Amino acid sequence: MHKSQIIRSLWDSFRDLLPIIVVIGFFQFFVLQQPIPNLGKMAGGIVMVVIGLSLFIRGLEMGLFPLGESMAYAFARKGSVLWLFAFAFALGFGTTVAEPALIAVAAKAAEIAANAGVIENTRPAMDSYAFGLRLTVALSVGFAIVVGVLRILKGWPIQYVIIGGYAGVVVMTFFAPKEIIGIAYDSGGVTTSTITVPLVTALGVGLASSIRGRNPMTDGFGLIAFASLTPMIFVMGYGMLI
Repeated sequence: MHKSQIIRSLWDSFRDLLPIIVVIGFFQFFVLQQPIPNLGKMAGGIVMVVIGLSLFIRGLEMGLFPLGESMAYAFARKGSVLWLFAFAFALGFGTTVAEPALIAVAAKAAEIAANAGVIENTRPAMDSYAFGLRLTVALSVGFAIVVGVLRILKGWPIQYVIIGGYAGVVVMTFFAPKEIIGIAYDSGGVTTSTITVPLVTALGVGLASSIRGRNPMTDGFGLIAFASLTPMIFVMGYGMLI
């Protein structure tokens, strides 16, 4: 990268963070009317966030987006739908099972379930519950990506699939244990990680670009919506079984 590109990248990252800084500063100085504690350390942290965000975005542009698109093109040229589905499932499952946000939510859910007497208040029981929850969400995302890829191949309108999926979410909400409903809804949000989103998006766009009659704009996007939808159904089903 040239010096001008580095400066531009850092400025873009700082500009993206600026609204957060303004909001925190406003409430800290004008509402709470208190100085910011450890201002020097916080300023250093913001600088590191700006640098890290710039490097991360640059890495996506250089690595993950081209990788996802090139693999989609390769699978389309290979003409093997089975391998394409296997790759889609593995991509969704692998990137989700190791998602830090999901690990945190699953651990907290296990802790609350143990305190509420839903499961035994022992470390093995809590670990088993948390791992089962993570595995359920990961399986659901893998399944979601397969469904999304199938939609691209078949050309199905996305709105019908999404509406049908959320109709299933609403119906299952009436039958699922109330202790699992909130966890299920949150699971739909934590699955779309910083690695899953660019890879899955690149897969969808690349696949739609490589298939005749498909529009990358209308057919290439929407996989992330499936990845946010299916965990709610799977987790509520997990709660009904467990």
